[in-house]
Amino acid sequence: MTSMRFGAWIPSYAYPALDYERARQGTDTFAKTANLHGIDLWVIDHLLHAPGLYGMPWLEPMTVLTHAAAVAPDVDMVGTGILVLPLRDPVLLAKEVATMDYLTAGRYQFGIGPGWYGPEFEATGTHISERGRRTDEIVEAVQLLLTTPNASYEGKYYSFTDVTIDPRPPKMPNIWVAGGSRIPDGEYDNDVAVLASTVLNRILNADWWLSRCSGQQEWVHRDWQLIQDASAEQGTACPRFAHCNFMYLVDTNDPAKAREEQHIYFAQAMGTHRSAEHLETSYIFGSIDEVVERLRDLAAGGCEYVVLGPTSDDPVQLDLLSRLVIPQVNS
Repeated sequence: MTSMRFGAWIPSYAYPALDYERARQGTDTFAKTANLHGIDLWVIDHLLHAPGLYGMPWLEPMTVLTHAAAVAPDVDMVGTGILVLPLRDPVLLAKEVATMDYLTAGRYQFGIGPGWYGPEFEATGTHISERGRRTDEIVEAVQLLLTTPNASYEGKYYSFTDVTIDPRPPKMPNIWVAGGSRIPDGEYDNDVAVLASTVLNRILNADWWLSRCSGQQEWVHRDWQLIQDASAEQGTACPRFAHCNFMYLVDTNDPAKAREEQHIYFAQAMGTHRSAEHLETSYIFGSIDEVVERLRDLAAGGCEYVVLGPTSDDPVQLDLLSRLVIPQVNS
């Protein structure tokens, strides 16, 4: 088993008492700490606040990642994990991706997904029922724009003629597709506890599969087997397996003590909509030993890369990850 690589979601939370200093800590200080420990940096995309499903709104992802990448020049990868594609225009997005690729010297990872929060689609002139097809069209269009001059595209939702994005990246950034079985979160959540065929096809065309949190770990293993089987059946290269999840590390091997503190921070970041049982089923809870065991289980199943999101903007979470978790997972 090869060593698992680690990234962390930048805690780009807009806390109720957010000020300039706290915003800087959540990006600048966190990114510098990640740079010190060699932990890659990723960012989450939420256009609108989803009360009850998240405890607070979030800062804009590409801006946050640009700043973080600048103050963390030594991390191997910086990525969007994920961008909600149907909220974006493909031509403008292609220009943003190209610029990010140049500013990060090729470190940028293009993580994408269709989104799930209905009001975000309505606010940007689309509808959640169109999210899958829009996502696929944007991926196709952005790939074309970043690899071809004088590009033209004609889809159901997007079209352009003779468009050249310049400068284009020397090579297309890796595409990481999020998706998979998950526990639905409520009235705005249209996801289900199975891997949809449309999502499977999107994953099979990607460089990496970024498996979802908000499900059960056995579902992640089940989805990965489906992906491998489908890839073998088609005779195509299988994407690589990565996983993302939220966590709050507590320096203890007392499971009850760890959970008591973790639920405080999960409530701040994740809101009050999900039950304690739901949170503990989907996300990473427990003592350091339990966290290590859960990550080892993913690694044993073929997972090469994990993005962990602290439900706090305290960079000490990265210190704990580097000191207590990563060495044990990879021992």
